[in-house]
Amino acid sequence: MLLMMDETRIPPHWALRNHRNPLAFKADRRAGPDCIDIALVNNMPDAALEDTEAQFFELLNSAASDISVRLRLYSLPGIPRGDRAEEHLNHFYSDITDLLNRRFDGVIITGTEPHQSDLRKEPYWGVLTEVLGWAEHNTKSAVLSCLAAHASVLHSDGIERHPLDDKKFGLFNDAKLVDHPLTSGTPGDMPFPHSRWNEVREEPLVSCGYTVLTKSAGAGVNLFVKPKNNSLFVHLQAHPEYEAGTLLKEYRRDVKRFLRQERQTYPSVPYGYFDDAALEALNEFRATAFAHRNAQLIEAFPDSVVANMKSSAWHSPAVWLYRNWLQFIVSKRQAILAPPPKARVGLNEASNF
Repeated sequence: MLLMMDETRIPPHWALRNHRNPLAFKADRRAGPDCIDIALVNNMPDAALEDTEAQFFELLNSAASDISVRLRLYSLPGIPRGDRAEEHLNHFYSDITDLLNRRFDGVIITGTEPHQSDLRKEPYWGVLTEVLGWAEHNTKSAVLSCLAAHASVLHSDGIERHPLDDKKFGLFNDAKLVDHPLTSGTPGDMPFPHSRWNEVREEPLVSCGYTVLTKSAGAGVNLFVKPKNNSLFVHLQAHPEYEAGTLLKEYRRDVKRFLRQERQTYPSVPYGYFDDAALEALNEFRATAFAHRNAQLIEAFPDSVVANMKSSAWHSPAVWLYRNWLQFIVSKRQAILAPPPKARVGLNEASNF
């Protein structure tokens, strides 16, 4: 059962998606002492801001099951925003200073679109590192997604990310490397979506004390963890929160950028995502795009052919992963709240009473 922390600040698309369960948002009246508090620091660019809210809400809602969860929304200042996104943030998000003055059981920090080769030159770097430091002392666990994962290991351990020759884009099968509570019950092979231009690599992570839980031959390290002060930091280079059509939407957006001459190279098709018929239609469109490059051509994109190929093979392992994360937080809370064991009195001591 997923609960909003403040039922007056519910993004309308969340309410629309959950019209069959209107009580899901009665947080303040229905939350008990066992309810866990999660902060979502959503830093995605405008085009993906609301979609990312919905993705994490749906994923946490599926993963929560009998666990009560309250969710509060934040975003880093310093990320370029248009008027619509600013209005949305003002209506439904709390100021980042509110986060820094609270404690949460867990936090999820998303990435954003990088504009600098050196993350330390991004305008939001200072406040992001402040949030990372806050999370070490004021959460039981933090999930760092994609660029946020890269920023975390750079800030705390000086591990640099490496630029890729092409966007790592598509579905890649993860293999579990070690047993861990976060991967308990998940299948041995798990497909997860990737969408990134950079990567962090296994060797420097391991040498700095990180435990790599999953990786794939095609995309490298995905899930890795490290305790940092009071919190378990959980890093993901993939995007298990993505919905079935997210990769298609991203690919179509990148094609549109090419047609508008906002990028010079035509985007690669997401790996492992489309069947042969869809790939044939997309290749035909690509040839047309090179021959007649103009913004209006996007209207001829073969949506009807590729729309049926939206796959969500990663949904089940994604739900397992976040279910395990929520259970880990619950177990940490219970360990903190449990009374200390009674001292065992030896025979000599007992004789004195």
